[in-house]
Amino acid sequence: MISSSQAFWSGAFVFLAGALLGGLFFRWKQRKLHAARVAEGKSLQEKVRREAEATLREARLAANEEALKLREQTEKSFQKLSQLSETEARALLLKEVEQEALQDATDLTRHILDDARLKAEERARHVISLAIQRYAGEHTFETTTATVALAGDDIKGRIIGREGRNIRAFEAATGVTVLIDDTPNAVVLSGFDPVRREIAREAMQRLILDGRIHPTRIEEVVARVSEEMDESILRAGEEAVMKVGLPSLHMEVIKLLGRLRFRYSFSQNILDHSIEVAHLMGLMAAELDLDPATAKRAGLLHDIGKAINHEVEGAHAIIGADFIKRYGESDDVVNGVASHHDEVPHTNVLGILVSAADAISASRPGARSETLTTYIKRLENLEKLGLSFPGVDRCFAVQAGRELRVMVQPDQINDEDAFVLARNIARKIEGELHYPGQIRVTVIRETRCVEFAK
Repeated sequence: MISSSQAFWSGAFVFLAGALLGGLFFRWKQRKLHAARVAEGKSLQEKVRREAEATLREARLAANEEALKLREQTEKSFQKLSQLSETEARALLLKEVEQEALQDATDLTRHILDDARLKAEERARHVISLAIQRYAGEHTFETTTATVALAGDDIKGRIIGREGRNIRAFEAATGVTVLIDDTPNAVVLSGFDPVRREIAREAMQRLILDGRIHPTRIEEVVARVSEEMDESILRAGEEAVMKVGLPSLHMEVIKLLGRLRFRYSFSQNILDHSIEVAHLMGLMAAELDLDPATAKRAGLLHDIGKAINHEVEGAHAIIGADFIKRYGESDDVVNGVASHHDEVPHTNVLGILVSAADAISASRPGARSETLTTYIKRLENLEKLGLSFPGVDRCFAVQAGRELRVMVQPDQINDEDAFVLARNIARKIEGELHYPGQIRVTVIRETRCVEFAK
């Protein structure tokens, strides 16, 4: 019978022998795995080396083929050049250089414009479209002369007076010309100053209603209407300031602002236009985190120079800015008024916003109108300008002269030239023509391939 100590030592020996064999087996397994990994790495390295050598051989073959092609092209070019004179060769070289330079310049220009448009177009469209959608104003139409309706033609004799003395007295008192012709039941008043013309119209209507028409009565009525007109001008200026929502301005500024009620630009009333520009300025300034009140002041006063007497020489933006500066307007507002036609440098963003709001108000359909003769002449000049460029086949002024569509000859103008042509036509329009708003230039290049099946 085996003792307990012998059983213990026998078990311990078996355990140690098992542990030793397990360790040896584990170490052998690791060495085998390491050898397999080393073999795999060498195989992968050899595979990569073979692929690199194959790629290098293919690249060398491709380079040799490209070199052969280039050599053939060069030999052909030399053969062609050998048949040309020195002048012809120089001209050919210059033409190739010019085409490459034009292509590079066109690509660069298009890249710059596309990049700038991508960054600015979305923000600009958001600000401007929001301002347009949130404000709409009514527009009135200009009459270059004032017409007074008569109850009958018999009153014309009383207006003329003995030997024309009543007309002479009326013209001397008002500064306008009275036109009495064969037009039935009407008298036309023509004057350079719209305020004087309005005074003459009101005075003529009162004289006709009163029936007493003689030089003394004419002077009395004209004097009374002139006083009332000053009050009406002041009231119009105050109403404009109130509509815009600004605090009261200097009294002289309000008076001059009110005179814009009687002035027009392309049949658009300038005071209504100024109010509209002020509202647009306020909306755009709010979108750009600027002071809306300051922006509205610049918008409301941007055309105030048009109401200043013609004896003061200078552009309306400059003389208007000088006028409001004398009456305490801030430097930002003054520069915004002076720079909205780029006649002085911009020192802040207000001048740029005034230019944008001014263009929006002027170019809105229906805002401005012109005589039929002027309209037709403008369209003719626009089409004639487009036809002055080589390679242009036909030109059409569409959308009331706000777009010029240019049809080019495809064999003379390629796609890159069409892009350059559109820019050149737009620059020439800006430099030579006068027009409200903006004109879009569209160059159309069309290739038609026709074949008949017989």
